[in-house]
Amino acid sequence: MKSNYKVAYDSEWNKLKQLNPTDVERRLNVKYYTDKRQYIVPFFEKDYVLDFDSETIYRKKDGKVPEISDAIIILNYLTYSAEKIINTNKWVSLKEIPNGGALFYPAFYKASILELIKKFGKNINIFEQSALKLGGSYIKFGDKGYEFKVLPKVNICIAVWEGDDEISPNATILFEPSLQHLMHIETIIGVGMCVSNKLISISGN
Repeated sequence: MKSNYKVAYDSEWNKLKQLNPTDVERRLNVKYYTDKRQYIVPFFEKDYVLDFDSETIYRKKDGKVPEISDAIIILNYLTYSAEKIINTNKWVSLKEIPNGGALFYPAFYKASILELIKKFGKNINIFEQSALKLGGSYIKFGDKGYEFKVLPKVNICIAVWEGDDEISPNATILFEPSLQHLMHIETIIGVGMCVSNKLISISGN
């Protein structure tokens, strides 16, 4: 019996095969090579190959296969949007994204934001080191804030406020409003969890 991830992975490949690659290239700033039947998609600013014949995804540099949750994010980015989307350079909470953001926020907070607070809320220097390792760019937000380019048109912001004996630490994950047109709400949540998990993993124990 297929896992939910595998069902979603196969479904996204089926959707992708129905799309016009030239249109996908134009809308989403990716490349398609007709002779190889492959897309090249930057994910965290590293090129990944999506091979139609084998229905596989791997990092171009070394052949590393991404986690299936990451693969689904990449695929959904290519299959979901139906128009050319322009980023707004604004940031909003998941609660402000239509089609379920507010509904999913409590679980998202517990799974991702709270874990960031636990890990980095009293050690902001470790957050900074982890953010830089993940390719984050410093932005003026919170005590320390970083912007991450997950996909060509998908940027998110993570900020941390350091706590002490008197002030509780805090953190937030913010998205560009245009994401509602680029990805399914569950994939948007997946992007937030992806970056949070990678930051925590990079930081070590």
